[in-house]
Amino acid sequence: MLYKTKTALAAVATVLVHPFRARMAGDTALASPASVIPAYALPAPRAVHARPHAEAPTDPKAMVEQISANWAAFKTEVEANVGKKADDTLVQAKLGEINADITKLVKAHDEMVQKLAAAQLGGAGAIVDPDVAAHDKAFAGWFRKGNEPSSMRELEVKAKLTTQSDPDGGFLVPTTMEAGIDRVLGTVSAVRSAARVITIGGSEYKRLVSMGGATSGWVGEENERPETDTPVLREIAINTGEIYANPYATQTMLDDAVVDIASWLADEVSIEFAEQEGSAFVLGDGKKKPRGFLNYDKVANKDYGTGKTSAWGKLGFIGTGAANGFKAAGEGADCLMDLYYALKAGYRAGASFMLSDEVMGTVRKMKDGEGNYLWAPPTAEMSATFLGKPTITDDNMPGVNAGEFPIAFGNFQRGYTIIDRQGVRILRDPFTKKPFVGFYTTKRVGGGVTNFEAIKLLKIAA
Repeated sequence: MLYKTKTALAAVATVLVHPFRARMAGDTALASPASVIPAYALPAPRAVHARPHAEAPTDPKAMVEQISANWAAFKTEVEANVGKKADDTLVQAKLGEINADITKLVKAHDEMVQKLAAAQLGGAGAIVDPDVAAHDKAFAGWFRKGNEPSSMRELEVKAKLTTQSDPDGGFLVPTTMEAGIDRVLGTVSAVRSAARVITIGGSEYKRLVSMGGATSGWVGEENERPETDTPVLREIAINTGEIYANPYATQTMLDDAVVDIASWLADEVSIEFAEQEGSAFVLGDGKKKPRGFLNYDKVANKDYGTGKTSAWGKLGFIGTGAANGFKAAGEGADCLMDLYYALKAGYRAGASFMLSDEVMGTVRKMKDGEGNYLWAPPTAEMSATFLGKPTITDDNMPGVNAGEFPIAFGNFQRGYTIIDRQGVRILRDPFTKKPFVGFYTTKRVGGGVTNFEAIKLLKIAA
């Protein structure tokens, strides 16, 4: 009985107190709200325990409580089996099952939060501009019935969708429909939800970045002002590539006036767009597509910005300390703490970790030197955190294999820029798959690293 009491008190203390976060000087973002451990999460030690069911509730508060309950069960399972063989299949299977449920619930929680935020941002009122209203009406008639007005091009110009009266390749969707597509994309594309997104009118985005070199000095009121060194500027250019989706609908559905065609199109194309974008933003080679942040040259962070290696165009990385994974138990989190501090303090305020669900299952088990878990479940106010920073799961990130870069930590708002060319274009095809009507939808997107100091990587290497 005494052992059980100690186990229960230790579990409660682990969640309510986090000494590691509390002593991280100057980084208030590491403070983590307390969680409540339900009574069922305090079973007898060294046994395989029952856990709460992981069906995702629809209420945000209930979802947070379910995640906390699963997290408490996970920690209790780990603590109750301390000292058992690492290859105990029954224990590992149970931990893997709970871990998978936590991942599922956290993902559902994040999607719910993002959709609520998108809905608040997208609450558009009635259209008052008569030119925009005229274009919307004409577009809806063409979308549903195929009635193509001869003035559609002129209506696009009047509605300020384009400055050209006769562009190629289908019609431009109304602004409200394009905004709906972008909002849905923001909830399903991991990098897009974290990066800076800019809309442009052309096919290329350029900006000059100062590499330093400008000098200054102190002078008196009547002293001469000597010339200072000229700053070094580098140009960053991001080209756009075309991404497409081709959803189909029945004519019966299109005839139904109750169907919200804008929402339908946004839901249909967002899945395909997000899959294509997501891969390119992480791994893309930049040829007719975005350049992913893992496609840039890398350099050991100890050499970053020194005279040994030019930092321009490269991302700094930290090694895990083991050739095929993380260090042994008790030391595995050290490299992640090194990764955390490899990023300059000025970038850490808005930084987050990006990794796959598989790797998340590994780091979720990590503790600091005092036995406190470094991962914390989401609350009603914030998403799940690791070392006090938000975690973003993207299965385009590599796994834990020799030489791979499975975890990125950075301020993606400052480090990676996504370029959307204004205008989503649609071609209506009622012939290819009768009786279905296809909508070949295209959009031009680009992406690339625009601040190489703002993103750091973890490499599986000794």
